Order: sequence, then structure tokens, then C-alpha cells
Amino acid sequence: MKEDNPPLLPDRYPQTDLFICDVADAVIKSDMASMEHPIFTLSKKPIREVKTYENGDIVLEVTPSSKGIANIYDKDILIFAISQIMAARNEGRPYSREIMFQARDFMEFSNRHTGGHDYDLLRDSLDRLDGTRLRTTIKTGGEETWEAFGLIDGAKIKRTRKDGRVTEWGLRLSEWLFKAIEANEVLTLHPDYFRLRKPIERRIYEIARKHCGAKEFWQIGLKKLQKKCGSSDASRNFRMAVRALCEFDHLPDYSVSMESDMVSFRNRNSAPALLGEGYSVSLRPDTFEAARRAAPGWDVYVIEREWRQWVVSLLDQGMEPPRSPDNAFIGFCRKWAARQDL
Repeated sequence: MKEDNPPLLPDRYPQTDLFICDVADAVIKSDMASMEHPIFTLSKKPIREVKTYENGDIVLEVTPSSKGIANIYDKDILIFAISQIMAARNEGRPYSREIMFQARDFMEFSNRHTGGHDYDLLRDSLDRLDGTRLRTTIKTGGEETWEAFGLIDGAKIKRTRKDGRVTEWGLRLSEWLFKAIEANEVLTLHPDYFRLRKPIERRIYEIARKHCGAKEFWQIGLKKLQKKCGSSDASRNFRMAVRALCEFDHLPDYSVSMESDMVSFRNRNSAPALLGEGYSVSLRPDTFEAARRAAPGWDVYVIEREWRQWVVSLLDQGMEPPRSPDNAFIGFCRKWAARQDL
């Protein structure tokens, strides 16, 4: 299979430091609930029908406004807002449900163009986010209640009286989403998330990031994956999309393969090459839980990258690697967090 375009969009605004948490350079984060369940439509065309989803005891009903259900590209605005709030939390700065921002900062953060039409698209996205209503039993903040709410509780665009120039954009997150942020129910996304061209690729990455996480391997049936994606495509078209992911192998963080009707995700970050020749390590899932307690409020996956680089430096100096990688990583997280508080 060949395509005229490369599988990833160009990186329009290269970022050099994952630890810079100002505006467009904030570490990219999304809430776990929308990564787990198909809240956003995958279609750029307006979807004006009520969308329902059930999985076990989870019930989700998404009702559109006259402009349609919010799509997965509209979600970029929420990812931007969540990332800014988490950056403020981690740095001890004040934060709230209300976010004011410059449109260009959002465009750079989400790897978008900055032409006049792109600002019109941003306004349309705010409209759809404000108009989309959810009714669900999805837990946030450890509480399970039936709730009805919007994705955001309003948006605003400020203009000057003199020439009508836009000076600031803003939105207010729903209490449901803000509760998830306060409970730290968020995950870091790879920066290349915004370089994925197709909505289905973004959605599959979200699902892999939520379910595979830091584990070496995760599998799911093709039919169940399509349901979790919220894809209304014919089964054969969905299968073709997954096969394209397998062939190009461009999904961030995870390598994808498919045999019969089983789709497998393998964590690229567990590859032996990450720690040099002759030495490899895979951290246990419970290690990351302990790491979060050791470095509360900080992204343990970002810290893990620095830890792995530190281990490589030991090997380069001819020193012995940690005898207990899991304990070593937890200790590294504790010391790393202490340094940030100085």
C-alpha cells in the first residue's frame, strides 16, 4: 500500500524541551475518560444525530447542537486547556476552570497552520464543544453518578472596539472534566499525536495509550476496538485502516500488528535499545503507581525518559546498571521531585 503523503504531518513548530510548561510548550495531556470512551465523533462532517455507547455498566449518550457533535479535532482545545492547568498545578501556580489564551499559542501547541481560515475553524470548534451535551455514568474523581452536562460551560472571544481585532480567546471547562483533572485522571500524550493525519489514528492511539500504557504488550479484538473507537465505518474499511497502521508503523509509542481479528500493541519504549546494547529493562506496572506517589503531581513517563538516559550514561562510563531497576526508578522519581521543589 502506498500513499502520496507521508503518514505523519510535518512538525511545524519543533519543541526542544519537554519540561518547559509555558503555553505552547506545555507537556501534552488528556483526560482518561475521553481516551477510554468514544465521546468525540471521528467525522469532520456535521453529525446531528444522538450517539449512544454502552460498555458494561458505562452508559454514554452524546447529543449534538445544530452545528453537530464535537469531533476529535475539536478535542485539541480541551487537550490544550488540560495541559495548561496541569502545568500550573505542577508549578504551584493558581488555576481554575476558566482558560484564557492567544489563538496562535493554541495553533502552535496543536501543530496547526495560522492562516485566517484556521481562526474561523477554531471558533467553530468552540461552538461545537459548547453545544455538545453528554449524559453518562462515566466516573471522574472516583465518583460514579449519572450526569448531564456540556463539554464546556461557555466560551468567549474578546475584540477591540476600535478595529474589531481579536485580543483573547477563552472557555470554561465543565465541572465533570475539571473534577477529572483535580483527581489527576490524566495521561501524557506523545508530541506526535498532533502529527497524525487521520481521526481514526488519533483515536486508536488514545485507546492504546490508555490501555497499554507502560505495559510491554496489549491485545484487543478488532470488533471491540472499532466499538471503542466509535467508528461507524463498514467493518472492512475499519480493518483497512488498522492494516495501514500496521504497514506504516507510525503510531507514536506503540507498534501495531494484526493477526486474524486480534490487534496487538507493543510498547516501543520497552525495547532493549533504550538502555544500550547488552542491557534492557522493563518496569512493572505497579512501579509506575509507586513512582506517582514518589513524585506527586509530576508526569512519571517524562521522568522515566530522563531516568533511562541516566542509566545509559552509567553504561557509557563503564559503570554497573541498577541491580533493581524498579526500586532505582522510584528513588530517581523521589529525588527528581525534590529537586523541582528547591
